[in-house]
Amino acid sequence: MLGVFYWLLAARHYPAVDVGRASAAYSAMNLLSGFTAFNLVGALTRFIPQAGNHTARLVLRAYAFSSAASILVAAVFLLGVGHLGASYAELSGFTAGVIFTACIICWGIFTLQDGVLVGLRSAIWVPVENGTFGLVKIVLLLALAASLPHQGIYVSWMLPVALSLPVVNGLIFARLLGPHARLTATRTPPTARQITRFLAGDYTGAMCVLAVSNLVPVVVAATIGPSVNAYFYIAWMIGGTLDLFAVNMATSLTVEGAFNAAAIAVNTRAALWRTMLVLVPIAVAVALAAPFALRLFGPQYAAHGALILQLLAVATLPKALTEMYLGALRAQSRASRIALIQVIRAAMILVLAFTLTPVIGTVGAGIAVLVSQFAVAVIVGPGLLALLRYRPAKPVQAPSALA
Repeated sequence: MLGVFYWLLAARHYPAVDVGRASAAYSAMNLLSGFTAFNLVGALTRFIPQAGNHTARLVLRAYAFSSAASILVAAVFLLGVGHLGASYAELSGFTAGVIFTACIICWGIFTLQDGVLVGLRSAIWVPVENGTFGLVKIVLLLALAASLPHQGIYVSWMLPVALSLPVVNGLIFARLLGPHARLTATRTPPTARQITRFLAGDYTGAMCVLAVSNLVPVVVAATIGPSVNAYFYIAWMIGGTLDLFAVNMATSLTVEGAFNAAAIAVNTRAALWRTMLVLVPIAVAVALAAPFALRLFGPQYAAHGALILQLLAVATLPKALTEMYLGALRAQSRASRIALIQVIRAAMILVLAFTLTPVIGTVGAGIAVLVSQFAVAVIVGPGLLALLRYRPAKPVQAPSALA
């Protein structure tokens, strides 16, 4: 919710054109860092529980790979940024390109930190880290509204990220890795072949998630003006925030499944029950309140974004079913099935979004998400139901993290 509040304040204190440009840059940064970092989060959460004394090496290699790849993908993007319209005009030039590349590197490591913390079974630090980040960027956003009216949104977002890296990694390497290494010292560390095989399937799925969450807003930003992009992005961002709860529960399910494979069915039932218990009333409330809530950002935000937000709120419910099933599949290292499901989902959303948006406007992206999420939930339904009904011969008690 701090992210929503941040953009609410941005809409109230900055012109829509600046909000549109900043959100376009943020979408591009998320997309590019996702090519290098987002796909590694699943591997970290899957293999850190069994890495033992090799955990620090695994984490550092993930950071190094993400940083090197970030430079490559940023260079490719910046070569063509001049053709992406007014929303991306400010990223042209050498200085802006260097700063943008540094931001992608920092954002990639910032993303990987959460995967490391979850893999170390220290997920409690994730909301602490993200909550602190959210509060600091809000303070900076307001403080810079007068002194840096044009660049304040950029600075308020990235400065806390850069400052958090040494703090969070100090916690990881100085406090958390030692106890984890001792706890998992008897486990067999993952081989390079195991990690590569997992990434081969999980990378495809991760790229599909990335394409849905960030490629759609990047394309929209490149085809419309900055002001209209601001109206679209706020609705898209709030809808994406609703998805995070189910995604985080699925990640925890993956970790617990890696520690105790026998309890995967028990953990899946517990995770799904808790997810729906929280998510259903929130999704209904957001759908009903969307026309009124978006007026807090401004009348144009409500006029252009209310229907999009309503569609995305309803779509979170079938998506939660799919995410629980994917979380269980990751714990079982069934990478090929994960990839297939996510390819189908991404293809449906992208094809529908790019088909409907030119015809009916930005609301077409919302319709594409809703229809596709329901269709995929129907496809995975039999597999999820079979998993939920599974009863081991010997009763298994769910670990306290999900029970």
